[in-house]
Amino acid sequence: MGFRRSLRYLKLRLVRLSASPYSVAAGVAVGVAVAWTPFLGVHIIIAMALGFVLRANLVAAALGTTFANPLTFPLIWASTWELGHLILGRGDRNVSSHVDFVELFSHMNFLQLWRPVLEPMTIGAVIPAALSGIVAYVSVYAIIRSFRTQKLQSLAQHAANRKSVLGVTE
Repeated sequence: MGFRRSLRYLKLRLVRLSASPYSVAAGVAVGVAVAWTPFLGVHIIIAMALGFVLRANLVAAALGTTFANPLTFPLIWASTWELGHLILGRGDRNVSSHVDFVELFSHMNFLQLWRPVLEPMTIGAVIPAALSGIVAYVSVYAIIRSFRTQKLQSLAQHAANRKSVLGVTE
């Protein structure tokens, strides 16, 4: 399935959700924002928990996490890594040369991963997550409202045409 077709499918799934435009847009925004975090494997759980708190649509939140995918992972990881080191004041030295990633990931100890890897990526994710969440909310809200307005106009036109064919006058 091509990239364009995938986006079209995602759009159709979102506009067909029976929740309010706020709920759907907030769900997608939460999912997209959570996708920037380095906590791979629990994005959906985090997005659904935040979505529940914000009264967002949980299906939309899960769909929003698909922003993080094999095509976007390199961009997400590199940008959050660099931005996190810049914010933490570690940007002027080559930190990655002091981290033995093979050793860290072979043991998969969260506490050992936090300081050298997860902390800068989490801190670095805050700004792009907030910005992309805002863009996602505004975009999805506009798409949902537009779709529903067009659908109501189409239904009204169909009803008017049907009344005129049947000869019903008001």
